[in-house]
Amino acid sequence: MRTQDLSVISNLVIGVTTIAFSRNNYLMKELENLGFKKVLRNENGKRFTNDELVFFLSQCDIAIVGLDKIDESILVNTRNLKAIVKYGVGLDNINFEVCKRFNIEVLHRQGVNKRSVSEMTLGFMLGLTRNLFVTNSLLKNGTWEKNGGIQLSGKTIGIIGVGHIGKDLISLLKPFKCNILVNDVIDQNEYYRSNNLLLVSKEYIYRNSDIISIHTPLDSTTEDMINLKAFSVMKSTAFVINTARSGIVNQSDLKFALKNGMISGAAIDVYNVEPPEDVELIQTENLICTPHIGGNSKEAVEEMGTAAIENVISWINGL
Repeated sequence: MRTQDLSVISNLVIGVTTIAFSRNNYLMKELENLGFKKVLRNENGKRFTNDELVFFLSQCDIAIVGLDKIDESILVNTRNLKAIVKYGVGLDNINFEVCKRFNIEVLHRQGVNKRSVSEMTLGFMLGLTRNLFVTNSLLKNGTWEKNGGIQLSGKTIGIIGVGHIGKDLISLLKPFKCNILVNDVIDQNEYYRSNNLLLVSKEYIYRNSDIISIHTPLDSTTEDMINLKAFSVMKSTAFVINTARSGIVNQSDLKFALKNGMISGAAIDVYNVEPPEDVELIQTENLICTPHIGGNSKEAVEEMGTAAIENVISWINGL
């Protein structure tokens, strides 16, 4: 950072809405070390309501945000805000058009949490195929059921969305010698050829995969992409994994598919409302559910936080 920026920093108020960043003393200290005299953090350890978010951001010149929904209803009441830095990689919660209209710069970096998410996805694959979570739950409740499931090795895996996380998952799957089907809107034929991947339609993935894993952004083209129609053509032995965004897999349709044997099981890390309110879904026996921790490993938190801080520095240097 240029030394002449220190006087600029001391007059700026920076706020951190995301819980993981706010709780990380190393990252918060790094902001102070940059020269910020006023650093606000999410003190309550829970997602802000809209009113709380407006009040918080109205005090800030620059904000580091996580999953908070940033739209016109928020920005119209936060006139001091000049820049938003995204902590994490998903951008569907930020309305870029509205930010531009309010002259608010948005800074982000992709791929910083890919290993955290891909490792957990691989864990889901192993847990689902080998029946680890169901038998664990049964044994804790006194039932000794020796059902070891199937091996992951050699199975057909459908990966929808071959970006940073999708590619990293593919690299982790190599020792398992799976048949990997892929689908993405971006032309990556050379990558597919060099990694022995088969580019197919989503419909083909639904019909032929033993495991389907979702790694796309949430937008108008992917919302409700996995719905009752998609479940109806899947193998009854198939597993579905969603570590991306909840809106991509229709949550009600997923519950119906699980309860009616349309698929064998699923694993999700994201929900329509967080924390989730659909108790019936959460308690479904053949569902693995985690509290949105895919990108929340200790290493990923610090990598995403460091990337956010570097984006803060970049913005200040551009003033």
